[in-house]
Amino acid sequence: MRWSLPVVGPQRLPVVAEMRHICRMETADDELAVPQGTNAPEISVTELANALKRTVEDRFGRVRVRGEISNYRGPHASGHAYFCLKDQGARLDAVIWKGTFQRLRTRPQEGLEVVATGRITTFPGKSSYQIVIEAMEPAGVGALMALLDERRKKLAAEGLFDAARKRPLPFLPGVVGVVTSPTGAVIRDILHRIADRFPRRVLVWPVRVQGETSAAEVAAAIEGFNALPLDGPIPRPDVLIVARGGGSLEDLWSFNEEIVVRAAAASAIPLISAIGHETDTTLIDHVADLRAPTPTGAAEKAVPVRAELAEHLAARARRLAMAKTRGLDDRRARLATFARLLPTPEQLLQTPRQRLDRAGERLRAALRATQDARRLRLSRLAHALAGHSPQAELRGKKERLRGLGQRLDQGLKARVALAQQQAANDRQRLGTAGARLRRAFDTGFAQRKDRLARLARLQDSLSHKAVLARGFALVRDEGEHLLRSVTEAPAGATVTIEFADGRVAAHVGATESGPAPKRRPRGGKTKGDQGSLF
Repeated sequence: MRWSLPVVGPQRLPVVAEMRHICRMETADDELAVPQGTNAPEISVTELANALKRTVEDRFGRVRVRGEISNYRGPHASGHAYFCLKDQGARLDAVIWKGTFQRLRTRPQEGLEVVATGRITTFPGKSSYQIVIEAMEPAGVGALMALLDERRKKLAAEGLFDAARKRPLPFLPGVVGVVTSPTGAVIRDILHRIADRFPRRVLVWPVRVQGETSAAEVAAAIEGFNALPLDGPIPRPDVLIVARGGGSLEDLWSFNEEIVVRAAAASAIPLISAIGHETDTTLIDHVADLRAPTPTGAAEKAVPVRAELAEHLAARARRLAMAKTRGLDDRRARLATFARLLPTPEQLLQTPRQRLDRAGERLRAALRATQDARRLRLSRLAHALAGHSPQAELRGKKERLRGLGQRLDQGLKARVALAQQQAANDRQRLGTAGARLRRAFDTGFAQRKDRLARLARLQDSLSHKAVLARGFALVRDEGEHLLRSVTEAPAGATVTIEFADGRVAAHVGATESGPAPKRRPRGGKTKGDQGSLF
């Protein structure tokens, strides 16, 4: 692992030496121990971890580290990436935060040697140090080539480079779509070459052809051209050109990204790749329907030369006119030869005329025979139909209907007589049943009336009214509950006293337990307090 540190000279001291003013430790028998009688202050683990974190971050700050990516399992559920950088002698924990990971041009891959730029810090939770990566790039052209070769094998195994997938380009496209930078010389060369050869409508989708966002923009441009509707306001191109000028492997790396290769493979529009010079090769060249050595060559392959087409068309027109003239002369000569060999119309019509005359005679004889046979058959049918005339059939139906009417009258009269007899029998049975019902009703009514009189006498003998008539009374409280004891009637309560001939309301005065008070004579008055009823 190679580190490029921002400090030089004697300042590159071990971190432990910087902490001697905090805690002094000595080793004895492979164990750490604090000597007795020391004046070193006691600190907590958190304080020590924070002091170490500040010291490491202050001393090292930003560094560039070269190493091989190890233990990479893809982004975490949170979006952050955790892995290790290692070489032959050591390993360093590394972390890429979610926002940085999305902006990286080179994504981490297991076994890839990279140069990472970031900050050295510590993680107190594990008592370890780590690098927080802010930028990352492959470590040299060799690493890029190894990555490129691995990606080429992966995509080839998926069948994206198969020759059977490549489609022919349209002979004369109506609209040409170009994906390139709008400010470079590439687009000017393409437009100039298309205008010289065969002017066509050109749609340019401006993208960055180098940088972190270049691959995503190129892939989005290819997908955007394919998403245009056929009959929309912006015409859909008939052929696409993805172009860029020459450069180093790093400059052309955007066209080796997997997102660009897959977008080109999924394009429904035939695609021409024109990346770099003739010696430059990128992965998009393998998946494109046609690879052009230069952007100018792509324009030449996209459209034909109009002058050449016009000359070729004129030559074809001349050849067609000459062939037409020769064909007509040849056919005139052959027609004259055949005309001499053909018989005259009279000779051709002699035999058909004889056959027509004989057929006419046979037809007339057949018509007469058919007519005679049909007349004979018609007379036979008329004779047979006379025995089944409508008048004879109608007379038979009338006789049958008259017999059925007589039978119906006789049956109806017998049915009425039977119904009258049944009605008389029913009236007789109904009169007998009515007499029996009246007798049963009178008997039952008398029995129930006698029983009701006995129950009324029994009720009178058991009713409390008879007791009240002998001079007793019922006392009830406000809720109409019967009071059976003096204790159930508190002083001041309102009660209802029921006699045999009615009820009166009263208020309860002071009560006392003891012998019952003397009964007041009927119709008389007692001396003393008359306010209490008890």
